[in-house]
Amino acid sequence: MRDIFEEIFENQPLDPEESARRSMRPNLRARFYKEAQVGETAGEGGFPVLLDGKPVRTPARRHLAAPERVLAQALAAEWDAQQDRVDPAVMPLTRLANSIVDGVAPALGPVAAEIEQYLGTDLVFYRAAEPAGLVASQRQHWDPVVEWARDALGARFVLAEGVMHVPQPAAAIVAAAAAIPKGASMREAWRLGALNVVTTLTGSSLLALALAAGRLTTDEAWAAAHVDEDWNMAFWGRDEVILARRAYRFAEMQAAAAVLDALR
Repeated sequence: MRDIFEEIFENQPLDPEESARRSMRPNLRARFYKEAQVGETAGEGGFPVLLDGKPVRTPARRHLAAPERVLAQALAAEWDAQQDRVDPAVMPLTRLANSIVDGVAPALGPVAAEIEQYLGTDLVFYRAAEPAGLVASQRQHWDPVVEWARDALGARFVLAEGVMHVPQPAAAIVAAAAAIPKGASMREAWRLGALNVVTTLTGSSLLALALAAGRLTTDEAWAAAHVDEDWNMAFWGRDEVILARRAYRFAEMQAAAAVLDALR
């Protein structure tokens, strides 16, 4: 069983084109179970996901379990949705759960520190000087997030034009970092893992924190993360390769947002 899950989920490509190429090769595992279910009671790691009554294990052989039943049900639904073969490319929540159980839970401190590091160079701090349309779009999507950080977190950050690094006040970073989960429970590990995914996908820990707090919807946070990219495509035309990658990454975003919503 260990070999099966290692083969299915380890070293999976993040690039959708490579994922598509792999899916065309006969190396996806055949579906080896009839039914995916959720255990009736929560164990140490939460509600377990079961395949034909047997616990699913992560690539590191830990139990695949979620701290809330609704999340475990969503995981089971991903497994049930597989057809003849199990395709990790269409199982973003399972991939996220594996990374949380195997990677985040044993390393809470380093993961929290990685999110905090983004606060020094957050996407929303660096503004364009021109053209006027891009300046206005950045203000529309980013100013409410900066204001929320000031009012809700007590973090007063500095804005800058251009891409040259501008040091942020230490007090602002400390204030915002206080909102990053630091508890030792599996529930907090899931929150931290989801927050880390949103931070890396958007390039902004503030967008991630605002999403986690319910200040932004998933679509609002995603749009805010792609203001510059959308502006360029509006001017130069659609880039289908970029849009394909974005669609794949948005599935990751939705999975992380579902975790944050369930644990809010």
